Amino acid sequence: MKKLFFILILTAFVLTGIAAQQAANSICAEVTFTFTRQTGSASNQYAVWIENAQGQLIKTLYATRWTANGGFSRRPSSIPLWVSKSNLANMERAQVDAVSGATPVTGVQTYKWDGTDSRGAAVPNGNYVLIIEGTLRWENQVYCRAPFALGQGAATPAVRVEYTNDAAPERVMINDVRVRVLR
Repeated sequence: MKKLFFILILTAFVLTGIAAQQAANSICAEVTFTFTRQTGSASNQYAVWIENAQGQLIKTLYATRWTANGGFSRRPSSIPLWVSKSNLANMERAQVDAVSGATPVTGVQTYKWDGTDSRGAAVPNGNYVLIIEGTLRWENQVYCRAPFALGQGAATPAVRVEYTNDAAPERVMINDVRVRVLR
């Protein structure tokens, strides 16, 4: 009986390790950046998503809950590009909950993409863009774009950062953006 119990425990341990390795291998791209929470209103909103080369949203990796839960209708300047591309106004509650979360605390944030679209289907190899849009304060926005080729091996694509308006004081909200493509 002890031998059978030991074999069952060992088998569970091995299967858990295999499942963890498969999950780790399914990550296609990863973005990290330093988020510095701002004081005051009309700030701290951001979204992270993947688009194809034609500019169509493939999958949202994260969006701040305030905007995703209707804040965009009260403050249209809150991550407006993502709101438009995601068709947020017509999303079902479960879809919104699947991609949104509380505004994080100050620190390094990491988001991973598993190479699937919003329905969970694997996307083909090809050209994609990782995008971060942040509302720094009212109409002051930051856009970070990192084009990459999926299926061409590991790479560290360059991240292009653009600001709208005079966002100088809040530019620290999202910085040190790094993208790694793992396959």
